[in-house]
Amino acid sequence: MRKPNTISTRVIYTSESRIRHPLQLFREMGRDLLASRELAWRLLVRDISAQYRQSLFGVLWAFLPPIITAGGLLVARNAGAVNIGDTDIPYPAYVMFSMALWQTFVESLNSPIAAVNTAKPMLAKINFPKEAIILAKLGEVFFNFGIKLILILGLFIWFQIPVTWNLLLAPVALIHLVILGTGIGLLLAPIGALYGDIAKAIPLIVSPWLLLTPVIYPTPKEGLFATIVNLNPVTPLLVTTRDLATSGLVTNPAGFWVVSGLAFGLLLVAWVWYRLAIPFVVERMSS
Repeated sequence: MRKPNTISTRVIYTSESRIRHPLQLFREMGRDLLASRELAWRLLVRDISAQYRQSLFGVLWAFLPPIITAGGLLVARNAGAVNIGDTDIPYPAYVMFSMALWQTFVESLNSPIAAVNTAKPMLAKINFPKEAIILAKLGEVFFNFGIKLILILGLFIWFQIPVTWNLLLAPVALIHLVILGTGIGLLLAPIGALYGDIAKAIPLIVSPWLLLTPVIYPTPKEGLFATIVNLNPVTPLLVTTRDLATSGLVTNPAGFWVVSGLAFGLLLVAWVWYRLAIPFVVERMSS
């Protein structure tokens, strides 16, 4: 009797580094990325359900940080305690919209680290495409921004901010901002799984980083501070997203495309590093 044809999917571990066969490595990355879609969707649904089931105020937590920050800055500005300068749109709308973009960047930076730390037991016991936990967290970042869109839409209506057709390009710039954050986070995720110092150091870095990004003030035009702000890689991506959504005019297109290219390159390098490092991280956790 003729035996039916079967396809073996055995995984063979060797001491040889997979980086010596880059084409094979990239094929495996693409295959695992496609194979991880269903698991990523299930993890996304589970995490979002758990996030809001255990919260008293639910989606309000997506609105409160930008509203409270804008309220505090507005009071300080009206009292003359800070000199922020003029903005293209009413200041409350400017700072709330900018804070929503900044929070999305920070969430995309933290999400790969949180994904690996949360999935430690699963990584040690189950063999599955490791891209699934990153995709699930990335989906969570876009879901949270979708909630913030309600606030942004309300701001545009309340302050009667005119929009142009370039508004439709703003999500593209936002994706580039998320890619930059995900690339940095993916680079740190394997180290963060072994050492808790990474998770503790990130808030210490993000707070001063916010002050060097034109989130609560307009982009400075001259001086040393303007040079530092413009060298900040987040600046062209965040400012372009805001420009496209409000005025429709991009003030620094060259900076946007240079940083976008670097962000895509960083994401690819970080993905390769993640693929190569995670087996050693799992081995270290299991020992």
